[in-house]
Amino acid sequence: MSMVTSFRPRTRRNVELVLLLLAITIVLVAYLNVGLAIGGQFPPDLILYGFGLLVLSVGFHLVLRWRASYADPLMLPIATLLNGLGLVMIHRLDLAYDRTGSRLLAPKQLIWSTLAVLLAAGVIIVLRDHRQLRRFTFTAMALGLGMLLLPLVPGLGRNINGSRIWIGIGPLSFQPGEVAKILLVIFFAGYLVQTRDALSLVGSRFLGIGLPRAKDLGPILLAWLASVGVLVFEKDLGSSLMFFGVFVAMLYVATERRSWIAIGMLLFCAGSYIAYLSFGHVQTRVLLWLHPFSEEAIATSDQLVRGLMGMAKGGLLGSGLGRGHPEITYFPESDFIFPSFGEEIGLIGLFALLMLYVLLVERGLRTALGVRDGFGKLLAVGLSFSMALQCFVVVGGVTRVIPLTGLTMPFLSYGGSSLLANWSLVALLLRISDQARRPLPDAEELATASEAHTQVVRIQ
Repeated sequence: MSMVTSFRPRTRRNVELVLLLLAITIVLVAYLNVGLAIGGQFPPDLILYGFGLLVLSVGFHLVLRWRASYADPLMLPIATLLNGLGLVMIHRLDLAYDRTGSRLLAPKQLIWSTLAVLLAAGVIIVLRDHRQLRRFTFTAMALGLGMLLLPLVPGLGRNINGSRIWIGIGPLSFQPGEVAKILLVIFFAGYLVQTRDALSLVGSRFLGIGLPRAKDLGPILLAWLASVGVLVFEKDLGSSLMFFGVFVAMLYVATERRSWIAIGMLLFCAGSYIAYLSFGHVQTRVLLWLHPFSEEAIATSDQLVRGLMGMAKGGLLGSGLGRGHPEITYFPESDFIFPSFGEEIGLIGLFALLMLYVLLVERGLRTALGVRDGFGKLLAVGLSFSMALQCFVVVGGVTRVIPLTGLTMPFLSYGGSSLLANWSLVALLLRISDQARRPLPDAEELATASEAHTQVVRIQ
């Protein structure tokens, strides 16, 4: 008689460690390349920079071994590589602008990266089970909406580059919409897992597509009105598109009804057309999108043209790190960091960067497929899709696929609020993936635990 033993999958933490070391090596080689190309010498701070990056990433790796041993082994190396490459480009731009002292952006970005990794590690340590977040569904909604409204508070909000999406406290500025993104995804997941049965009901059919009941249209209409409100009052086209798109995607995953996609597209097109007719800043964005080389557009802003010309100069292979002129473009370290990379690493390098994002999103969606509870599935889908949509909006804007929106590229662009939010997003995905990949307890272990619980009850 053969004995059946349970199979316990490997944690893959050693694979993660090897990939982390490879990611750090790639970042240091890029940093060295910039130093040799611009200064012609070995960067004196290369060892210190590499040691700091190693301590941060390996420290987070040890936290995962301790608190989330079955977490996905690819997410942390990908996030580390993207964050590191962003630091390299910001350092390269510091050298191009000949910044010194307090004007240097790379040291500030390194500090924000440290805080972001520590915050992500804190999320892993404190949040032992992602399902605990479901208890804060409506709290997350209130906090998320509050974050979106903060830039409208007189004396606190700041108008930067035409958009009122920042708050300022002394010399520091923060973009609360980045935090609101995560809070609203938590709310959407908690709300939809409770109401998906009602939202899945079919009221009538049109062209073979089952339409929802009229009384069930409230949630998507409210989401649409909220996104329009962000567009109107804060002039933030990117956040408006991202919040509404994430909600529609999660609504479709929760109900599996294609009609919600169709309704969402109709509302989006209607809102975009109304916004175009009503608001001058939207008309300006459309002009720069459709006719960037016209005299009227160039007189308004030649930022997009400069970015396109920079990527065109890079060609397939690029001019090489430190050998181009990305500083000619406005805001090359934030809004236009993608064209900055395009000029120096070329089209092939940009495809490699995009594949890192694709792989990160794919691991998030794989986590959604593997997790066993509905809330976790929707949360993982929402977090993954928000990153995918943000990347599409940024890359689509700088390549004239869609109008410019002003969002920043996750992990690459300069900015503390973006780093804090995106590292927290990755931490949540790692926590969910640990639950998804962790094996179920054996039947024998369950029986032993049940027997022990029964004895405790009898004693009491």
